Amino acid sequence: MVAGTKAEAVISVIEKIPLKERNLVKEITLDMAGNMGLIAKKCCTNATRVTDRFHVQKLATEALQEIRIKYRWKAIDLENEAMEKAKKSNVNFKPKILSNGDTLKQLLARSRYFLYKTKSKWTKNQLERAILLFELYPDIQKGYNLTQELRAIFENTKDKIIGFAKLAKWHEKVNQSGFKSFGTISRTIINHYQTILNYFDNRSTNASAESFNAKIKAFRSKFRGVRNVEFFLFRLTNIYA
Repeated sequence: MVAGTKAEAVISVIEKIPLKERNLVKEITLDMAGNMGLIAKKCCTNATRVTDRFHVQKLATEALQEIRIKYRWKAIDLENEAMEKAKKSNVNFKPKILSNGDTLKQLLARSRYFLYKTKSKWTKNQLERAILLFELYPDIQKGYNLTQELRAIFENTKDKIIGFAKLAKWHEKVNQSGFKSFGTISRTIINHYQTILNYFDNRSTNASAESFNAKIKAFRSKFRGVRNVEFFLFRLTNIYA
């Protein structure tokens, strides 16, 4: 275990492993952080570096949520203006209620979670909310479709050349959408395209490591931090090892 993620510190620890053994490493899955790429390049020179697809998809979902949040702030502003106008006119303010019982502000707030899911996993209430959301905010629907198309490329493609072609078409759709946040993702993918395309060789991810990391964070949060590191590691070993 290494304290922190500074490249120099991690490299100094990994280099204690004999070079002969490190040269046996064939593939390393990592995120797009520069320090991680440097560590992999310096310590395991023979290994193929693979950008984890879930880190790429996470950027897309964050871009989608950014669009939703932008419209939510607008809805809050409009509601505040309507309330102030009603107050000045001595009229009781009544927000517009949609067919599912939400106000616009509530619709945009409550839409957060189903936008992370595929349509097949939506509940009946989420489907009803999605229909309303996409009808009122076509940009959110376009952003959702872009995230799902990117997910589908990684889930359904097993050939690097085909993956490259599909990503190129996705980039074109992003350019046509005009969404600044998705444009940023598109440029990020272009800058890391070699390691991203390496995913299609063996479809390797570090999902299991990320899942274990999430469990550790959840376990730690229950105790509101850790004072005795040795005892904390002892308990982790007993529970998860």
